[in-house]
Amino acid sequence: MEKAPGGTSVGVDDPYDHVDRCDFVTDEGKCRWAREHGHHDPAFANARSAEDFRCPAAVGPDSERSGDAEWEWADCPHFRCRQHDRECVRCGLAERRMAHSEERPLLEEHHLSYRDATGADLDHEITVYLCRWCHAKVHQSWARIDDEAGPDPEALAEREGRRSKEQSELGFESAADRYGDDSDSYQS
Repeated sequence: MEKAPGGTSVGVDDPYDHVDRCDFVTDEGKCRWAREHGHHDPAFANARSAEDFRCPAAVGPDSERSGDAEWEWADCPHFRCRQHDRECVRCGLAERRMAHSEERPLLEEHHLSYRDATGADLDHEITVYLCRWCHAKVHQSWARIDDEAGPDPEALAEREGRRSKEQSELGFESAADRYGDDSDSYQS
């Protein structure tokens, strides 16, 4: 199983198995990185430009992978895939953020791919969201990202506590009730 720099498991054998598409691929299958950041790698940008910025790793409708792809995702020097859904990929727990709160988030970004110790391999960012409880289980080396798992009871309790706080903020309370005003003080 793939390991983090500290030696703990990341919960997958191959991080690229958990990739739908590169963050830089448009719906038309074009490479946005070459167009927007090509000055960082002119040779790559020129090669993509010569092919109308077509991504060789993404083919098919809506840039889905198929057997016709020239490259694997790992072949692209500028590949990046970050999960955008704000729910745990392992247990499905959805994030409930509290505005203006210092409370720790329910979800944490979990890296599936790390540069090797020599720094020679490509540094592709492949990240997903895991709830704090699944994140701990994965790094303790006994859980996998693709395990069928339900949310931990503590996670559900934390989420419901936040939901209750949200609901109480939406409730109506008159100013007289809120500030303890006595109606007799307003009479002359």
